[in-house]
Amino acid sequence: MSDNYIQMISEDKIYPIIRCKDADFAVQTAKALVAGGIRVIEMNVEHPSIYEAIQEVSKFAHVCAGGIITSLQADAAFESGAIMFSSPIFQMSLIKISKNKRVPFIAGATTANEAYNAWKTRIPLIKLFPTAAMGGVRYIEDILRQMPFLRLMPMGNIKLNEVATYIRAGAVAVGVGRDFYQGFEPNVITQRTKDILREIKGYQKWNKK
Repeated sequence: MSDNYIQMISEDKIYPIIRCKDADFAVQTAKALVAGGIRVIEMNVEHPSIYEAIQEVSKFAHVCAGGIITSLQADAAFESGAIMFSSPIFQMSLIKISKNKRVPFIAGATTANEAYNAWKTRIPLIKLFPTAAMGGVRYIEDILRQMPFLRLMPMGNIKLNEVATYIRAGAVAVGVGRDFYQGFEPNVITQRTKDILREIKGYQKWNKK
């Protein structure tokens, strides 16, 4: 199983999540994000039309199928071109899908106990959701203070201008949904992407000094 995609997310630090029911909007948004420098995009399969969008976006970007709960959803996503998948939950049945298909799986967790159990099964990246509702940056800090070995990716109503703060708190990467693209034209989405990647790179360079 290749961990290259997880490594890309870890390097880029920003993880866009597209949630919508309009396949064309999803594709156009993905193009704008990729034009700004994004390599891995999560496309939430909350509507059947998104499988068509995944098929198109997988031609120019690495797609993680999000919101996967059943094996049927996973099969449809992989047939459409997804190279990995994520879920809002942590279940052994999803671990089996990951192992059988040899594809990376990002498991969801809400509590410290859930995150620890996911880590014990060697999940390479754990998305902590919904982070903002659970206390935001402070919640990440509190969990990592006790278990600094956890590889957490917070998401859930996180704003783009909060990303650097979460990274400083110890997050491996940060998931940002509608705040990344909702209400913005494609050229603006591309510029916002370039700006956040530049900010993250600048922080990392400063932090190494």
